[in-house]
Amino acid sequence: MKRLTVKSSRRFKAVYKRGRSFVSGELVTYVLKNGINKNRYGITAAKKIGNAVMRNRARRIIRAAYFEIYNDPNLKKGYDFIFIARSKTPYLKSTDIYPKMREHLEKAGVIKENV
Repeated sequence: MKRLTVKSSRRFKAVYKRGRSFVSGELVTYVLKNGINKNRYGITAAKKIGNAVMRNRARRIIRAAYFEIYNDPNLKKGYDFIFIARSKTPYLKSTDIYPKMREHLEKAGVIKENV
């Protein structure tokens, strides 16, 4: 199953401006409805994260955590997610990021809380 990504700078800016944000020490998450009934995701890692190796590791970790959530049947459709790596991110594992990401999405009302 193909996962859609947010590619345009214009869409990133729209999500930053109009979306809701959720912050933790490991991750920042922006969520905005997109109106296409499919979820899209984007990941950013600024230069302050480290060199290219560190930034790519941070992106891989976030992507792996998102793919775990992507398959969850409780995840609502029709949203854009932007995940921003923090300075701690490259030193963690996807299993460390997953609970924070899930918590952010539950707060956003995009995923139903565990019953």
